[in-house]
Amino acid sequence: MTSTDRTGEAREEFGFADALDAPIPYLTRIRDYYSALGYGAPYRWAHYADAPFARLSRPLTDCRIALITTAAPYQPDKGDQGPGAPYNAAAKFYRVYSGDTAQDHDLRISHIAIDRAHTTAEDQGAYFPLAAMRRAQARGRFGALTQHFHGAPTNRSHRTTLETDCPEIVQRCRADKADAAILVPNCPVCHQTVSLAARALEAAGVATVVMGAAKDIVEYVGVPRFLFSDFPLGNSAGRPKDEASQDFTLALALELLEKAPAARTTVQSPLRWSASAAWKLDYSNIDRLSAREIAQRRAQFDAQKAIAKDIRQSIS
Repeated sequence: MTSTDRTGEAREEFGFADALDAPIPYLTRIRDYYSALGYGAPYRWAHYADAPFARLSRPLTDCRIALITTAAPYQPDKGDQGPGAPYNAAAKFYRVYSGDTAQDHDLRISHIAIDRAHTTAEDQGAYFPLAAMRRAQARGRFGALTQHFHGAPTNRSHRTTLETDCPEIVQRCRADKADAAILVPNCPVCHQTVSLAARALEAAGVATVVMGAAKDIVEYVGVPRFLFSDFPLGNSAGRPKDEASQDFTLALALELLEKAPAARTTVQSPLRWSASAAWKLDYSNIDRLSAREIAQRRAQFDAQKAIAKDIRQSIS
């Protein structure tokens, strides 16, 4: 029997999954993608060997929980922001913002690099779980939402994130007397941002859980608790238009808050995006792009970078 035969028979006989049905290697994909676009030295991702860990100071049913998001408030004068919008740097935000959790909000994620091939950001419940948190609170699962949720900007600058944004998020959570926080990223850099914010909150005594879809990035940074959903970027809080999926995903995060035994605890949701794992081959996969498509993407990215640069200069 040849090795090929053995591999094939094992898959059929034992029900093995397809070899590609594993978490997307975002760190490698993104490095190769931007290198092929001609951007020189690869981005250096934040990386720690250890992680702080704060246990809940009281039972979850008595805890006040904050929500941290990388989604942006809709700005009608900033162009197309979805659903299905292309990347829109004009809709970016560069400073921490807060919103009243008792109010409904229109938050969008067109300003970041979600998986536009496989999701449209049509349902904010898939990336901003405020509604699911209200439902869980109404069922008595935890004590209360903090008065505010907070928006974390997706700055690529480690210095800005660590020295400006993270301290601001900690201060706002402290002002709201948060016992714990749930952090929900969307794009690859979002996953780094909220991971750094989670570390800062834990060091300040606020227990956290990151709900995300980029496993390698979050684990590379190093966080206390991570709930991994193997979904396309932009769906860290559950499937779109699927309230049961969103409630289940939040329930896993809350249980992780209570029961994680130590820092760097990862739990993977059992939910699957689809029966086929073929969608995992598409995101920033340079092997699937022609030379013409690579040139087009470089031009599009340069144009969006110029827009973002103008905005940063206007607010500095």
